[in-house]
Amino acid sequence: MKLFISYKGLFTAFLLCFTLTSHAFSAHDPKQDIVLTISEDERINQFFEDTFSTRLADSPEFQTYLGLKTKDYGKWDDNSDDYYLTTKLDKVRANLSKLRTNFDYNKLSDSAKLSYDLFVFNAQSQLNNSSWYRHLYVVDQFNGQVSNKIAFLQNNHKVSSKADAEAYIQRLIGLESVFKEMSKQLADRSTIDVITPEFSFKDMIEDISSLTEGSFSVDAKGINALYADFLKKLDGLQLSDELTESTKASMKAQAAKAISGPFKRGVDAVLEQLTRIQKQAKGNNGVWALPDGAEFYKNRIKYHTTLNLSADEIHQMGLDDVKRIHNEMRGIMQQVNFKGDLREFFAFVRNDPNNFYEDSDAGRETFLAEARQMTADIFAIADQYFNKLPKAELEVRRVEPWRENSTSIAFYNRPSQDGTRPGIYYANMKDMTNFQKYVFTAITYHEGVPGHHFQIALAQELEGIPKFRKYSGYGAYTEGWALYAEQLAKEMGFYKEPMHNFGRLQDEIWRSVRLVVDTGIHSKKWTREQAIQYFQENTPISEGDIVTEVERYFVNPGQALGYKVGMIKILELRERASEALGNKYNIRDFHDVVIGTGPLPLPVLEQQVDKYIAKMLK
Repeated sequence: MKLFISYKGLFTAFLLCFTLTSHAFSAHDPKQDIVLTISEDERINQFFEDTFSTRLADSPEFQTYLGLKTKDYGKWDDNSDDYYLTTKLDKVRANLSKLRTNFDYNKLSDSAKLSYDLFVFNAQSQLNNSSWYRHLYVVDQFNGQVSNKIAFLQNNHKVSSKADAEAYIQRLIGLESVFKEMSKQLADRSTIDVITPEFSFKDMIEDISSLTEGSFSVDAKGINALYADFLKKLDGLQLSDELTESTKASMKAQAAKAISGPFKRGVDAVLEQLTRIQKQAKGNNGVWALPDGAEFYKNRIKYHTTLNLSADEIHQMGLDDVKRIHNEMRGIMQQVNFKGDLREFFAFVRNDPNNFYEDSDAGRETFLAEARQMTADIFAIADQYFNKLPKAELEVRRVEPWRENSTSIAFYNRPSQDGTRPGIYYANMKDMTNFQKYVFTAITYHEGVPGHHFQIALAQELEGIPKFRKYSGYGAYTEGWALYAEQLAKEMGFYKEPMHNFGRLQDEIWRSVRLVVDTGIHSKKWTREQAIQYFQENTPISEGDIVTEVERYFVNPGQALGYKVGMIKILELRERASEALGNKYNIRDFHDVVIGTGPLPLPVLEQQVDKYIAKMLK
């Protein structure tokens, strides 16, 4: 067998030499060759590390996201169609072929077999999705494809030296090419009528236009957001022989020139293309209206849920769950002695002054303080429900005002690999008149702890598994866990007030309605108005949030399905384990199975739970 030993494995090999002494250094054959054999696990894990390293080397943005600084610190990823269709997909095919040709599955340990299965699943998913790459919207009003680049610089590009500041300027200049590639792709997609719905253009054009606004005067109130970030980071550096006041002044001028020059040219190219294709938009339709839209939606369902479910099955699943939660909501109505029907109660919740924070910066600070306290309270008792907890800290922050129109209501940002950047729970507090206290109690548990932070940060810190398993993502698993965490928080003793528990149900039915509305829009040809009406009739969510949500589904087909589908599967598996194991069941051990080995597609998660049950019953 050919010898494969990684640098980290040299010490292991050194020890192996001693275990082979009686054979390798036999007195009757001093010239006998030393033959070191390594296990199939070691060989395949080296393969996984090599492929991950290659992937990392190809992505300057991923490197920065992990907190790494390399020679590519000032570069952006190549997201061109040409690179995707040739280099990127060719590497996926080649690696899949190498895996199947060079390794014996039957010789692998259970952990290595799981890695093998996940590698195959990920590769096949990428290849299946590649047929539909031109159906994905290049820019839309929800995903912030343009503004995310600015957020990336602000939140991930650290400046601790002159070289880091120079890399920041290099990235500012490089955004011209990034945005012009987006413009080129927008033009290409318009030739096959893959154009976002009409409603999306207003917010896209407004938000992207704002990126070049603002002055480059330090004293100005309306200073450009990117320039302000660069100044803050540069001014945080201490003066030295290589970084004098004169050097800083020169770099500030370079940054201003980069933003007003190449950066602006790139932004203008995107805006020019959006303005042009806005005239081609044909109403507000789901992806059923795109070429081969029905097949594309099937692909999106499989990708986001990891299950073979039809649109009709998911639609009915949603209708059934909405009915169940309505009955639980009626129970809370009785607890608070509300007189009236469910829709009247929804109207009460939408207008109850106690359900809203003050619409001011003081009100925003009140929410942030409460969310931070809720986080601390969970951590205080988490060891009763989890054997393992992440080391990374969690911060609660407000979404920056300049990108409030281009982000969701709340989201999580994973910590850096080196631990210097914490996990971050962002809350979008643009309009506090739509910011409901009751539902944001559950959202805080969802985005922070025991939700995304426990699962994502813990996965990143796991030892003994290939890196690709730490950073893979499966929507139904990740979002399913976070939605499950909302209910788990109740089981941990939180939501003490009935209306806070109602907020949890409101958040849950929100995800159940998604099953109905997403399939309604993309499979049953629902209009935007139909989708909004169904939301209004079946949830107490504020009108502003409903509109944002519905418009999100139009441009992100299938993504909203993962939350509820994943939660249902996790609860189903927990019930299966509890019934099968009886007094041997321990929720901490169950959580180890679910989030203790990194992200998993739902079919693989089910296999892991079944193996756990079988092992405990031996």
